[in-house]
Amino acid sequence: MVALMVLTPALYLPVSSTNGTEIVVFLAILAFFLTFAEYNSAFPSFIEFRDAPPVNRLRFVGLMSMITFLTLICKNAYAPSDLTGLFYALGLGIANVVDFPYSPVRLVVLVLPADANAPLIELVRISASVAYVAALVTIASFAYAVKMRGWPTGNGAFNVWTNLPLFDPTKGGDVVTRLQRDGRLNISIGVLLPFLIPALIKLLTDYANPISLSNPQTMIWTMSAWAFLPASMIMRGMATLRIANLIVEKRRAYSTAESTQAA
Repeated sequence: MVALMVLTPALYLPVSSTNGTEIVVFLAILAFFLTFAEYNSAFPSFIEFRDAPPVNRLRFVGLMSMITFLTLICKNAYAPSDLTGLFYALGLGIANVVDFPYSPVRLVVLVLPADANAPLIELVRISASVAYVAALVTIASFAYAVKMRGWPTGNGAFNVWTNLPLFDPTKGGDVVTRLQRDGRLNISIGVLLPFLIPALIKLLTDYANPISLSNPQTMIWTMSAWAFLPASMIMRGMATLRIANLIVEKRRAYSTAESTQAA
């Protein structure tokens, strides 16, 4: 499914270069092997929360939804159909709601060069709006899993080593304090990134050639990364804070039990 996600834009949209197909196929195979090796290994490497669903499932569904929706919206410009027209109309309705002054979507549109044509501006505006709303829905879904479904207690014992392989609990300082600090930092950066990324790109255009969003595949991956990376960071921050709270509750329960036995 991860390989299919990587291939989706290339399967429906024109490739910009002669080697584009080979590159996309190589990336799809690489994504397949990395995911397969990670989830079939007893020792974790870098993928977090692999044994704590639905974190990675929601991430995958959110990113797959972004790429699929944006692919159908872009395809409407090349081979319009009833389905692509429907998604384009839905995207236009979302853009009319989300695109307001000082919103992240408006900042993305302002990154476009002054000579960009109207169809490209409208397509970028719609794509950014759909990707941003998909990211918000993904975050809200995980918040529901945490608040209403009690994640991760419904999945059994939470193993910090397998689910947080990049976190070293033996590295100085209280574990709870470090988890809380990391969680708040991830949420803060995730909230700010949709605003900061367009501003940084705008500043860098004075020193380097900006990314061309006229190519549909480039635009799809750029908009997906712009929306998905902050959403993923916010979800990680929420999960880390939740784990810290569970450790605090476990310590409190253990302390109460010891006090009762001593009495």
